[in-house]
Amino acid sequence: MNQNEQKQHAAQVALARIQDHMTVGLGTGSTAAYFIKALSKRVHEEDWQLTTVATSKESAELARSLGLRVQDIDDVAAIDVTVDGADEVDPNLDGIKGGGAALLFEKVVALRSKKNIWLVDESKLSPRLGSFLLPIEVIEFGAQQVYRTLVHMNLHPRFRMKNEEERRYTDSGHQIIDVDLSQQNDLPALARQLKAITGVVEHGLFLGICDEVIIGSQPIKTLTRPREA
Repeated sequence: MNQNEQKQHAAQVALARIQDHMTVGLGTGSTAAYFIKALSKRVHEEDWQLTTVATSKESAELARSLGLRVQDIDDVAAIDVTVDGADEVDPNLDGIKGGGAALLFEKVVALRSKKNIWLVDESKLSPRLGSFLLPIEVIEFGAQQVYRTLVHMNLHPRFRMKNEEERRYTDSGHQIIDVDLSQQNDLPALARQLKAITGVVEHGLFLGICDEVIIGSQPIKTLTRPREA
């Protein structure tokens, strides 16, 4: 199976975790798009009464175009489950997200979800995080100062670009600096250090957040975070 087939396969499997009357968080990116399309089909076929919360303008527009009910996160009491993709996942179900520039909204939704499910193809699995660059979302004012701090931290930063001349902006109007984690051994400590930098809004380290990873291989594989005693 190629990557797109694996993504579609994982999306179909994730539907079994969704029930009528749930509030479902919708991720962002190509993998999440497969799930949104599959969810819409199920909702219409079975006449479900479902509420969704989107993690980006892109996902909200797709969901609405397919007839799904999309609510603002502040208008829902709770999110039952969020289904999203990931750019890299390790055996502990920690991951890097933000390749689609939606890391801030994705983390806000994820942290308010009772359960988080990530859909991935086999290429996203890694024994150790760091193959994928870590996105850091920063405010525009003083972004170059944050960049210099990241240089001093030996993270080899680079601004994410829309094209050769323009920087990429998020839905919130922020910029993204991608950094290299390959030489970092204590990611929880790094996560705390990054959040302490004035001007940093959020980073793409999702540690201790994911509950289940569905790998769209044939046969399907799942990884589940152990429940605390």
